[in-house]
Amino acid sequence: MKKRDFIKSSLLSGIGLIGAQSSMAMPVSAKEKKSVPKHWVWENPNKKEDEKTLKDKYTKFFDAGIRGMFFENDSELHFRMAKAAGLEAHRWMWTMNRGEKELLEKHPDWYAVSREGKSCAINPPYVGYYRWLCPSKPEVLQYLKVQVKEILSKPNVDGIHLDYIRFCDVILPVNLWKNYKIDQSRELPEYDFCYCETCRKNYEAKYGTDPLKLEHPDQSPSWRKFRYDLINNVVNQLADVAHQSHKVVTAAVFPTPEIARRIVRQDWTNWKLDGVCPMIYHGFYREPVRWIGDAVEEGIHFLCGKFPLYAGLFIPDFKSDEELEQGIKTAMANGASGVSLFGHVDDRVLGVLKKASK
Repeated sequence: MKKRDFIKSSLLSGIGLIGAQSSMAMPVSAKEKKSVPKHWVWENPNKKEDEKTLKDKYTKFFDAGIRGMFFENDSELHFRMAKAAGLEAHRWMWTMNRGEKELLEKHPDWYAVSREGKSCAINPPYVGYYRWLCPSKPEVLQYLKVQVKEILSKPNVDGIHLDYIRFCDVILPVNLWKNYKIDQSRELPEYDFCYCETCRKNYEAKYGTDPLKLEHPDQSPSWRKFRYDLINNVVNQLADVAHQSHKVVTAAVFPTPEIARRIVRQDWTNWKLDGVCPMIYHGFYREPVRWIGDAVEEGIHFLCGKFPLYAGLFIPDFKSDEELEQGIKTAMANGASGVSLFGHVDDRVLGVLKKASK
């Protein structure tokens, strides 16, 4: 499956899924209100678009208030044309979820292992491309550092945008349960990671117990914190690499600090970022549009002004232009420094964005 097909396939089933030099690095508190919001777009470059098409598109983006792009793949033309239009161009990188053939063949021992004892290298959970690396392995961290350094060495790249920077979903958003014919009202061992020998030995050395011997591992605060800290370490070391290159580091994360910790072991309020884009995809969680504001408010509260928050909005979740406008406005009213859009950004969407940002 292609990237993000986990989301797309679910939609087809009628169910929605799921100090740097940039101005992004300016802290924003919940009570502060930026006079000019800064919006972003997640995009996989379409190699069929020519220079004129891109010039027109990115000029329209800028005019609507968009100030940065997160590009999922390399495209010298897209990066160059975005920057020519006044936009920042950041490389969007899959981080812990890496299914490259070379990695799977040469380093199957780098992959996370479920509580059932099955490796992602051989038995990916949910979908075929869910191949999660283990954050305990020093070799994994070194590999990711090299990847980030190589990406940021390119002159047109303004920063690195980390995605899939977490463990596998131990619990999916409720709107997906029916699609995958599972009930995840409790944590199931086949989706609970990582129980490889490295993780088990390191946890036991620190806490005196093999996590596999815990009677209720899903209820162990120390086992949860141990895994939060593993991802925190990866992010913060990658952030150091970015900042040493005088480049910006951002991340796409789960919608609120509580949801992120609970279902993907992601503790993003303790990361050394220059900005964060929580994917507040309200349809995935069967929530109304107004919940976007609740999610932003929670994130801003726990960030304590460390770095800006840009509310990630999933365009197909909105049933009308009025709903999209409401989503943007409620995000901004609750402290977001802007929004980041995922989906088809056409003239209609740009018009709503421009109107909502006034």
